[in-house]
Amino acid sequence: MVKLRGKLYPLAPWAAGVLIALVGTPAWAVDLKTADGAWTFSIDGNVNVDYIYSNCESSTTPAVAGGLACLGSASGSNVSNIGNGLLPAAFTFAVSTTQGGYDLSAHLGLFPGIATNDGGSPNLQQGTTNGSSNTALGTTGLDVRQVYMTFGNKDVGTFTFGRNFGLFGFDAIINDMTLPGVGVAGSASSAAPANTTLGSIGLGYIYVDTLAQMDYTTPDFSGLNFTIGIFDPINAAGHGDTVAPKKAPGFHGKAAWTMPINSTTKFYGSVTFIEQKQDYIGAAGPYSWDGTGVDVFAKIDVQDFEAFAYYYHGSGLGTTGLFVLSDDGLGNKRDSDGFLVQATYKVGQVKFGVNYGESKLDYANAADQAANPALVSKNKKVTGGVYDSLTKNLTLLAEISDVHADAHNGVSNHSTNFNIGAFLSF
Repeated sequence: MVKLRGKLYPLAPWAAGVLIALVGTPAWAVDLKTADGAWTFSIDGNVNVDYIYSNCESSTTPAVAGGLACLGSASGSNVSNIGNGLLPAAFTFAVSTTQGGYDLSAHLGLFPGIATNDGGSPNLQQGTTNGSSNTALGTTGLDVRQVYMTFGNKDVGTFTFGRNFGLFGFDAIINDMTLPGVGVAGSASSAAPANTTLGSIGLGYIYVDTLAQMDYTTPDFSGLNFTIGIFDPINAAGHGDTVAPKKAPGFHGKAAWTMPINSTTKFYGSVTFIEQKQDYIGAAGPYSWDGTGVDVFAKIDVQDFEAFAYYYHGSGLGTTGLFVLSDDGLGNKRDSDGFLVQATYKVGQVKFGVNYGESKLDYANAADQAANPALVSKNKKVTGGVYDSLTKNLTLLAEISDVHADAHNGVSNHSTNFNIGAFLSF
């Protein structure tokens, strides 16, 4: 449950306040009630903008396949961009009521950006000219990430049906201090900037993604709850073979525990799993593999100090995004793992923080190694940030990130990026 201005909304615990809890700065929803008081309509969201400067690896250096350190071009290695950070702007709408003892709600999340985009997903630009859609007469894209409903109560638990953020990797990204900022620049270091940056995605955790799903979350048992669900299976990226219809949905689940230790100290921990089968039809016939993953998250809050540690392991799950570089193209699974550690401390209205993360990817077998010598072995980064809560809704921030991408064959790419900007929540 999440409480907005005295009203309760039945959200699954892992999804509650995705734009409120994400940034550590309160967002105050605009609430409207029907004349009879039966229904409540709310609006909240954010607008964020950053100047992002990147110093990339020389274009003469061989690229790491799947590496997240940026490469320069023949014209130079420095790139400037003004755009959104890890989050696009957001306008989220909700309606809620209680009927027959059940709390009901429906949610719609619209996520526009400010980067010029030629259609399609704000992060998968289409119709580019000379490698960029950032040209005159363009407009930004709109990303509809959330369309879901919830129903239940404190005694029976909560059902969440629709498109919403997944379970695997959620606690890592929701607690990533770079969420209101930029973290690693990603496409903001290129000629075709998208509406979001990487933060620590692919550099400590796999992106949680938004999935069409049907989940059930148990009632709270002294701070402990469980979520189990199914989701619409997604295809592996980069395959040239024919995608076969999936025979079963994907499965995910989570156990989360919140424990107040005393008036100033609180512990939170979680364990999550994910599983989905991939099916393809190649020249030699059908083939498939099971992608699986598990992650563990632990966080401690002591007054103005917060710290967490996160670890994941995947088999046939990939790196950076779900089922990205997850196999050798023939159904042989690549293993992956990674971690992110972070500490922040608040002095008055200013929060100082640092995090460090690594994501690793293994070959499937010797043939994979021979065919893909420049495949990324490790993406790693360190980010330092300062976040000034100028008001309860306006945060000014500055970050610097140092990024390394290492290939299995010894090639390495290195880049740094700096950003300064503002995050306004409402």
